[in-house]
Amino acid sequence: MTLDLSPGRGRLPLPVIIARQTAMELRLAVSRVDAVVVMVVPSVLALLGVGLTDVIRLPTDDRLGFAVPGAIALAVMATAFVGLATATGWERAQGVLKRLGASPLPSWGLLLAKIGAVVVLIEVQVVLLVGAGMLFGWRPHAGGVLGALGLVALATAAFAGVALTMAGRLRPDTTAGAAQLIHLLMIVFGHVVFPLPAGLVQATQLLPVTALAEGLRSTLTAGAGVPAGYWSLLGLWTVLGVVSVVLWFRWE
Repeated sequence: MTLDLSPGRGRLPLPVIIARQTAMELRLAVSRVDAVVVMVVPSVLALLGVGLTDVIRLPTDDRLGFAVPGAIALAVMATAFVGLATATGWERAQGVLKRLGASPLPSWGLLLAKIGAVVVLIEVQVVLLVGAGMLFGWRPHAGGVLGALGLVALATAAFAGVALTMAGRLRPDTTAGAAQLIHLLMIVFGHVVFPLPAGLVQATQLLPVTALAEGLRSTLTAGAGVPAGYWSLLGLWTVLGVVSVVLWFRWE
């Protein structure tokens, strides 16, 4: 038997490490039943309940044109905010993030992997929701697809920044409870599923979930493009989210 004393191949390239961590984050996310329920059920119920029934009075006759963008906005918020905040908060409390800090994966690489997993989950949900909407008769404007993708990307970054900041500063149970409460309030008062009077809509448009839903309705349903105000607002939330993570996120 010959003893092999040749040096190993060394650390894998950083992109490979991040890709493998992203895959791990995906597996962990879909293995948590409670997280999957939060991510999927509200948006599906919004699409079916608002888009296909007359239970809720809408300000438009195009029920699917109102409901599908709202369902997409809910899916983005549930995944990039509630799911990410809850999972990261418990990982920090259990020392998982601290242990990963001793691995070859840099701290920014771990955050990038988490956000990458969120992006994949959101992409799958958007495809399914749009497909379901089209199956039931919704016809989005093809010219608004690029604008819609940009809105979803900005909103994802904004929600992820707020989620990671909460998870890095608060106790895990507080993070989970606050995220769930905010999610519920946005379902009711965010003009995402339940329509609000015109005066209240103007106030809620400062919220990223409302700006996302209204922007998607404008570009996909109305074919009017994305108003500059929604770009600015979601861009501002994104900058605030990134800055808050840099300043306040803690690993233990």
